Amino acid sequence: MEGIVHYENIPQGQTVNQQFYPQVLKRLRLAFSRKRPEKRMAGACALHIHNAPAHTAHSIQVFLASHGIPVVQQPPYSPDMALWDFWLFQLKMVLKGKRFEDIDTIKKNATSTLNTIPKDSF
Repeated sequence: MEGIVHYENIPQGQTVNQQFYPQVLKRLRLAFSRKRPEKRMAGACALHIHNAPAHTAHSIQVFLASHGIPVVQQPPYSPDMALWDFWLFQLKMVLKGKRFEDIDTIKKNATSTLNTIPKDSF
């Protein structure tokens, strides 16, 4: 495994909905094509999404299909398959109880914590 390809900090006040999510997916596609071109060309990847309304909206499903992005669907409730939740929990525990002066400091601390996740854990 090769670690994180792309992440984003959602702007304050922004709702992740079916209008916003395609923009994130476009940036993800660009990052993946840049960082893992050999896998993109080989079709050796699939996007694992969960059942949030922004992910399951018809317009998003059409977007994914039209761009040839294979999707691994999440069962309706399966905590065993939501491994990324584990790392978000770990992130929460590391940052818990700390005070930050501004959002940029929070982002820097969160990013540096996420970067400590071993690549073979993905």
